[in-house]
Amino acid sequence: MSTDPVAAAFEWTRAADAGLTFRRIADADLPFLARLYASTRTGELTVTPWSTEQKAAFLAMQFHAQHAHYQQHYPTADWLVTMRGGEDIGRLYLDRWPSEHCVIDIAFLPEHRGSGLGGALMRDLLDEADRAGKAMTIHVEKFNPAMRLYRRLGFVTEEDKGVYDLMRWQATGTSGPQVKIA
Repeated sequence: MSTDPVAAAFEWTRAADAGLTFRRIADADLPFLARLYASTRTGELTVTPWSTEQKAAFLAMQFHAQHAHYQQHYPTADWLVTMRGGEDIGRLYLDRWPSEHCVIDIAFLPEHRGSGLGGALMRDLLDEADRAGKAMTIHVEKFNPAMRLYRRLGFVTEEDKGVYDLMRWQATGTSGPQVKIA
């Protein structure tokens, strides 16, 4: 079992086996989180005629708006930086509601995408939700390559939200105790 208190608290064994560790976000993480956010939007901005400076300003504005929105509307969520080998490589924002677990956001830097890390972590999150007897939801952009992973894991589109699909995975296990990290 991992020595990482977050992974251990939630029995995220696959993530730990893949070398992932987690820590709560702090103000000092905002530049990294902004860079991570920008990396998820770079592709769509390649078609805009904006200058590099205009794109950077737009991405900074969008990151700060998203961050403020998430903090305001999900006050009980776990806000985690995902690390591997001591390097910050991603983020996981997860809220545990009475009826379901909600993956608010999961993202990795480009060089860590498609390597199985997200799949390992998502399987752990699904195991956690299943032990609690809860569904899991996530909003996914329709053209996000991770959509294939979510479908393989058993998520189904519950609602078309325009650019995003609200996807739901239904638990098959029984309720168990919930653990919240301090």
